[in-house]
Amino acid sequence: MFISVFDIFKIGIGPSSSHTVGPMVAAGLFLKALAARTIAADRIRTSLHGSLAFTGRGHGTDRAVLLGLAGYEPATVNAIHAATTLVDIDERRRIEPPGFQPFHFDPNSDLIFDFGPPLPGHANGMRFFAFDKDGAELLQQTYFSIGGGFVVLEEDLDAAGQEMPLPAQPTVPYPFASADEMLAVGRAKGISIAEMKRANETTILDQATLEQRLDLIWQVMADSLCRGLATGGILAGGLKLQRRAKKLHEQVMAEITAAGGPALLLNEWLALHAMAVNEENAAGGRIVTAPTNGAAGVIPAVLQYYLTFYPRASQKGVRTFLLVAAAIGGIIKHNGSISGAEVGCQGEIGSASAMAAAGLCAVLGGSNEQIENSAEIALEHHLGMTCDPVLGLVQVPCIERNGFGAVKAVTAAKLALRGDGSHYISLDRCIKTMYQTGLDMHEKYKETAQGGLAVNLVDC
Repeated sequence: MFISVFDIFKIGIGPSSSHTVGPMVAAGLFLKALAARTIAADRIRTSLHGSLAFTGRGHGTDRAVLLGLAGYEPATVNAIHAATTLVDIDERRRIEPPGFQPFHFDPNSDLIFDFGPPLPGHANGMRFFAFDKDGAELLQQTYFSIGGGFVVLEEDLDAAGQEMPLPAQPTVPYPFASADEMLAVGRAKGISIAEMKRANETTILDQATLEQRLDLIWQVMADSLCRGLATGGILAGGLKLQRRAKKLHEQVMAEITAAGGPALLLNEWLALHAMAVNEENAAGGRIVTAPTNGAAGVIPAVLQYYLTFYPRASQKGVRTFLLVAAAIGGIIKHNGSISGAEVGCQGEIGSASAMAAAGLCAVLGGSNEQIENSAEIALEHHLGMTCDPVLGLVQVPCIERNGFGAVKAVTAAKLALRGDGSHYISLDRCIKTMYQTGLDMHEKYKETAQGGLAVNLVDC
């Protein structure tokens, strides 16, 4: 099993990797399918199912589909140009992607929110249809957005809804499909997790390109953090939620200065930095899935903690952090899930916290065993967490949850560093438990906004 660090960390836009980034990617894949078959379609239609239907409007799924069909990609989309394109589609009832003849597309009738049962295979399903001038169907394809911006065709899922193995994975020097295998390889070869991950990545990229792309990932994270700390106002969407990170940062920094040190305020410092990123995500800003948009604030906050409070912190350390975090994220995705619509928020915030704990433990000198222990501690204490966004928006309780995920990650790393890496519950068993818990969880608690906090909001 090999999942690249750049599959785990993707540059995209808010507010959701599964509901915004994934549908935009799927729409682009449908365009490619049309081009590959040289199909000259006259009209395009899309239907959204399961969680994509129930929380799609709050997560921007409708806008993402339109932009994807217009040829935009998550990593490079320009917000100003995109807004103009959406207005044009709404007014002209047509979409004009580069390299294609214009398609007829009426957002009121050709973008369907299907609130019936979800499609077999996954909670985040969508279908794309192409028709000729007479209304005859030319092509139909079904895609699933399985979390973290990953998209698969219906035929790429097995009977149990699991993603089928990719047919052409690279041969890597240190393969591992579980945490136990990762630790065994490390012991046998006398090599760290970061060294294993780096060696595996350089089978597909040269060393210089790997470092440049890792640096870009951190730069986009840091930029989103800075924007979040500098921006106030009300988040769009209907909750009229006030952005708090800017004011909290001003208050905490003033208190740190007055007290002569941050010791008593570190938890607040961590929380507000994570919240800053997710306020940017909620506003539709440019962020990095880590491993999802809904959990995008945890890793940047913990990385900034490392850079701010450890004198020996370095850019090399940032790269090590990201490589180790991605190794853990890949194991969780392969053996469990990072999708809130599939397993609840434990799969998003829990995974992000485990990844951040592992990365921090690594750069603070932890052994492979301590790193695995830190990830297990962080994930264990998110087990059972539901995904119940109020009004289907990635705002309440999502933004604050990132803050607590960051605090738990640092705590987990510190606890693991105090031990020798031995512990009762392995990371693999914890991942298995998380996945089983998610499958047992009622659908109303898995990003449908039909249970939990989403239906218990009290009007004041």
